[in-house]
Amino acid sequence: MGKPTGFLETERQDRGYEKPQDRLHHWREFVRPLPSETLNGQAARCMDCGIPFCHNGCPVNNQIPDFNALVYREQWKTALENLHSTNNFPEFTGRVCPAPCEASCTLNIIDAPVTIKTIECAIVDKGWEEGWIVPQMSPRGTGKRVAVVGSGPAGLACAQQLARAGHATTVFEKSDRIGGLLRYGIPDFKMEKPLIDRRVAQMEAEGVLFRTNMEIGVNVSVQRLLDDYDVLVMAGGAEAARDLDVPGRALAGIHYAMTFLPQQNKRNAGDPEAVAAPDGAISAAGKHVVVIGGGDTGSDCIGTSNRQGALSVTQLEIMPQPPEHENKALTWPDWPLRMRTSTSQQEGAERDFAVATKRAIGTHGRLTALECVRLAWGAGPDGRMAFSEIPGSEFELKADLVLLAMGFTGPTRTALLEQSGVELDGRGNVKANVADYRTSADKVFSCGDMRRGQSLVVWAIREGRQCAQAVDAHLMGSSNLPR
Repeated sequence: MGKPTGFLETERQDRGYEKPQDRLHHWREFVRPLPSETLNGQAARCMDCGIPFCHNGCPVNNQIPDFNALVYREQWKTALENLHSTNNFPEFTGRVCPAPCEASCTLNIIDAPVTIKTIECAIVDKGWEEGWIVPQMSPRGTGKRVAVVGSGPAGLACAQQLARAGHATTVFEKSDRIGGLLRYGIPDFKMEKPLIDRRVAQMEAEGVLFRTNMEIGVNVSVQRLLDDYDVLVMAGGAEAARDLDVPGRALAGIHYAMTFLPQQNKRNAGDPEAVAAPDGAISAAGKHVVVIGGGDTGSDCIGTSNRQGALSVTQLEIMPQPPEHENKALTWPDWPLRMRTSTSQQEGAERDFAVATKRAIGTHGRLTALECVRLAWGAGPDGRMAFSEIPGSEFELKADLVLLAMGFTGPTRTALLEQSGVELDGRGNVKANVADYRTSADKVFSCGDMRRGQSLVVWAIREGRQCAQAVDAHLMGSSNLPR
């Protein structure tokens, strides 16, 4: 460990933020990094527990006590090498991961976990600043060709690992730019897009080919890929959004979050309005906005709406309000259910819990309000949590724009799925296990949200790496790639 008494001598200190009244006027990241000397002290707080419970929380298997000790000793380059040994893109996870590792930290028992996410982000950012991150070309090729469909974190991680193993790898992306939901789902104020561009440049130097505006099954058939490549990896997302099945749903002014958010990302990238919003612009400017859904996507809608100039933003959640503090004896080291307030929610939003939408109200075909009802939650006959409407609790909520952020039900039923003929599991995801990531179709593998359902960037990176190892072993008989 870095310093045996570090956790006794140093209080937890995390990154700060630009003031809300200032950051609402731009789309840039607003996190203020800690200086190196402060980070050294924060890394010293890591106790290098006999059982490092932070490993329990980290899907990508980061060696957290190791890189903490290296940062404490100011061995930044070695810390970067350690971090990259398990995580291809720490600058992504260091910005948008909810940090389940910190929830699992032993010091979280007293609500003062090590600032693992901040330290991880600082390591990789310093690596880019110092020029330590360079292409890692394979010394020789294997003669094998792999097609990866989808350029989100799972597809990118899988492609980078396969290229480093010597396979000729091509990534196919249906959108006009690489990155998947990293590019067109996460707002720029949470993660600026040049972070993706420089990783793409690194991967291109390593031999990965990128093909944008290529929807497999539409622009080129699945069979053509199987004819031209030794393996096809399906690494698309879980993009089938959950809908709001209520009277009035067809009124103008009700949109999916993932129709709303990409438009602003494209504007920020410099696209003209005709390209950013070919089917019509969706703007919160001067409107009363209601966001239905209390997760990260809903939070992103809040931050985007406020920056666009919304008159008001209200966020509705069907679940009851969670407690301010979890019962550590029951939850630790697992991810706890407790009240959390995102930076976007801090910027301005009314939050209402245990509310269901009954119908949308409008005039002349346009939304004007939502009719809602309050819910009572309790254990049902089977012991599961269930809700019932509270009689007389109906109310109306003024709404000019409603954004649906209620999660995703799995991959969309596209020509890719139909032509590949892969078997789906009971939830509608591509069926493949985590041992070899093979689907029911010959030469077809799958990883990421398309396989596991809606999840986190860290899980996508892990699955991409593990799938690459499985593909490499399939092609070569064995693999030296880490899982």
